[in-house]
Amino acid sequence: MIAAEFEPAIKPDRRRSRRAPTSLDAKVGRGGLDRALCKVTNVSLHGAKLHTYSPMQKGATIWLTLPRLGQVMATIMWVDDFEAGCQFYDPLDDHAFARLVGANAELE
Repeated sequence: MIAAEFEPAIKPDRRRSRRAPTSLDAKVGRGGLDRALCKVTNVSLHGAKLHTYSPMQKGATIWLTLPRLGQVMATIMWVDDFEAGCQFYDPLDDHAFARLVGANAELE
């Protein structure tokens, strides 16, 4: 029997900015139309994780209507059943991010 020492690989964090857990009611649609309800379960400057009530398609361009911010354009980067991750076309600024996280804190 041969024994060898090994170090587990450290998975690098691919995120560009920190994510904050949230529970925000939002709407998702294409071109500002066909709005459907969704729940934003975490958010960062560059994107969000959504819990949807209808399936999403990877690569789709959407308009996400966020509380206190309005519509932001995003691309669906991944899907898993009724969850999806989106990347914003234009990152949120620090003030907008704080407003979203603060809106969530008021709900708790």
